Amino acid sequence: GADGDFKVVINSLDDALSHLKRLKAVGAFSVKSYNQPRRDQRQQILEAARQLKMEVVPEGGSTFFTNMNMVADGHTGIEHSIPVAPVYKDVISLWNNTTVGYTPTLIVAYGGQWGENYWYDRTNVWENERLLAFTPRSIIDSRSRRRTTSEYGDYNHIDVSKSVKQIADGGTKVNLGAHGQIQGLGAHWELWMFVQGGATPLQAIRNATLNGAHYLGMDKEIGSLEVGKLGDLVVMDSNPLDDIRSSERIKYVMVNGRLYDSMTMNETGTREKARTKLWFELDKGVAFSIPYKMSETWTFTVPNCD
Repeated sequence: GADGDFKVVINSLDDALSHLKRLKAVGAFSVKSYNQPRRDQRQQILEAARQLKMEVVPEGGSTFFTNMNMVADGHTGIEHSIPVAPVYKDVISLWNNTTVGYTPTLIVAYGGQWGENYWYDRTNVWENERLLAFTPRSIIDSRSRRRTTSEYGDYNHIDVSKSVKQIADGGTKVNLGAHGQIQGLGAHWELWMFVQGGATPLQAIRNATLNGAHYLGMDKEIGSLEVGKLGDLVVMDSNPLDDIRSSERIKYVMVNGRLYDSMTMNETGTREKARTKLWFELDKGVAFSIPYKMSETWTFTVPNCD
C-alpha cells in the first residue's frame, strides 16, 4: 500500500495470508488495502480475507477504473468518493448488484473543490464554542480565520453528493466517514453534505448510524436504539429531522449507559464526575509547543460594510 515503514509487499496469496494472520492475531477484524497497484494483488488480499473471515476496506485513491474493479471483485466497501460525477446506469447498476458499501468522504471529495473548504468558507468555525472547549484556539484560528471563498456552484462535493444519492437509491448502503479533518465537527459537515446532494435528513442520519454499524459488522450491538444493543445515544436540543444543521446541537452523550454533558464531557445523571484535564489544559503557558492562555484573538469589523 502506502510507502513507509508500515508498508507490506503482497505478491502472492501466501504473502497476503501471512500479513492478515498477523493482524488478526492482535485483534483486527478488517484490513486496509491501500492502493495496491495491481488487481491481482488486491484479489490476493481479498482471498486471504475470505479464508480468515475478515473485511477488506480499500483506499479509493481517486482512480475510477480501479474503483470499479474493486466493486466487481467484492471488497467490503469503497472508501473515498469515485472521482467522476455524475454517474450513469452502468456504474449504478454494477454497484447496486453487489453488497459493496460506499463511504464517500465528501469532506475531501475527489474531482474538484472538496467539502471541507465549503464550511470554512460559509461558517465561522472559530466561533464554535463546543469545538473550542476541546481544541486549542490557536489550532482552530490558524485553520479557519484566513479563509478563501468560491461560488456555490464551484464546490464539486455537491455534485459528488448527488451521485452518492443516485447510488444509494438503488440499494447500496452508504456510510458516513469524515476523514479526521476537524475534531468532531467534520462528521456533522459530512452529514449536512449528504442532504446537500438530495438525501433526506433521515437518510443522512441512517448513513451516519445504522449503515456504518452494518458496514463494520457491529449492527447487532450499535447503530440504532433497540433492546439488547449497547446504551450509546445522544440527546438533542433540537430535531435534525426538521433541520439537519441541528445535528451539532447535542445536549448529552450516553456511552455504555453513562451520561455526559456534551459541552464539558463531565459525567452527569446518576453520578457527577468531572473529566480529567485535556493535555492543553494542564497548565498555563506553552504545552507541547501550543500556546494556551497566552494569546488572545480579536475580531475587527468595519461599520456599514457587509
